[in-house]
Amino acid sequence: MSSVIFRVYQGLGRLAAPLLVGLYKLRARQGKEDQNRKGERFGVASKERPSGNLIWIHAASVGEANAVLPLAKQVVDGGSKVLLTTATLTSAQVVEASAPEGVIHQFVPYDTRGNIKRFLNHWSPCLAITVESEIWPATFHELEKRQIPLIIVNGRMSEGSFSNWNRVPSFAHSVFGTVDCVLAQSDDDAARFKQLGAIRVRPTGNIKFDGNIPECDPVELADFKDQLEGRPRWLAASTHPEEEVEVAKAHQELKHKFDRLLTIIVPRHPVRAQEIREELEQMGLVCTQRSRGEAITNATDIYIADTLGELGLFYRVAPIVFMGGSLRPIGGHNLLEPAQVGCAILSGVHTQNFAWIYRHFSKEEGVLLVHNTSELADQIENLLHNPADVQKRADTAKALVESGRGALAATQLELQQYLPVKQPAAGKE
Repeated sequence: MSSVIFRVYQGLGRLAAPLLVGLYKLRARQGKEDQNRKGERFGVASKERPSGNLIWIHAASVGEANAVLPLAKQVVDGGSKVLLTTATLTSAQVVEASAPEGVIHQFVPYDTRGNIKRFLNHWSPCLAITVESEIWPATFHELEKRQIPLIIVNGRMSEGSFSNWNRVPSFAHSVFGTVDCVLAQSDDDAARFKQLGAIRVRPTGNIKFDGNIPECDPVELADFKDQLEGRPRWLAASTHPEEEVEVAKAHQELKHKFDRLLTIIVPRHPVRAQEIREELEQMGLVCTQRSRGEAITNATDIYIADTLGELGLFYRVAPIVFMGGSLRPIGGHNLLEPAQVGCAILSGVHTQNFAWIYRHFSKEEGVLLVHNTSELADQIENLLHNPADVQKRADTAKALVESGRGALAATQLELQQYLPVKQPAAGKE
């Protein structure tokens, strides 16, 4: 990797070291970092390396971590250990709770040469796997330098990202040329990776279609349904700043048309719950908060579900789901989980992070796209008035998920040639 731009990138990484410390402190104050594990973000391991073969898998956040856990299990079942890195607190909690034995979690280090060298010196993986769109030039360079094979699984390259990389073609080719294999989500993604310099590319599909249905405690589900007492309700999931206010405005438009309407908001980052509550109460809305154990009353307008790992519960009590991160240019969030449960789904139009899925679902009427608060309120109103349409759309979305399965098996098959051969147990031939 000899691009001039890459050398500039490395130089900026060295200069940015003090700034990264400042960034970490800021994120820690915002509740977005685990201060007890600061060293991990700078390449300093907090755990010992296990003996034997170690495969490094990197998944940025919750959705990617959940999607890649079956691959981690495949690796462990094959006799190797797995180092699974993520970048967010919520994903770390998911991994710690759900990962099979033999999987070690660490926070991914910032992408500078010094951080990555410390990280790789300690862990010394025999294979690196990164998920979706986690492209880090310094990391890729150091892996190539050490002759550690690198695979991108569930590879995603949006039109916007492709356009940005294509502005610096020599840099792009020097980065993507280090990748041994890209297993892409779609033919479009595969074509973009090839144009950017990836040599071996296979479209294997989106492994998120093969994800498990989100679970919930049946006793908790029954208790929660009792609290709702047959009230009309809808859910806004994985919302971001400013979107909660838009959702609340839609609620205000609808509350006079539907007696005791309840809107459930599950923020993408639960740490923002108090901030959200203050914003919505200033709008004159009555809010209750799950993390405080507050009961839903007849006066409750907005229920802020600021806990982790409970979306399976809320998808089951809300037949209509709006997916956040889409009214603002965030890129959208994965609609496959509510589709699996059997919800009628709405979304804004900013869905570039899941472009193919949303195009496919929209074409087949598995998701309704809205441009603004007014359209959101209108569509929610139509659905609340037409439970048969809700069921039809939910059935369509569920069928689309079923028809998309199979990518996980294809990905596992492609990975076999890169994984270490399982050694027979001692004393056996």
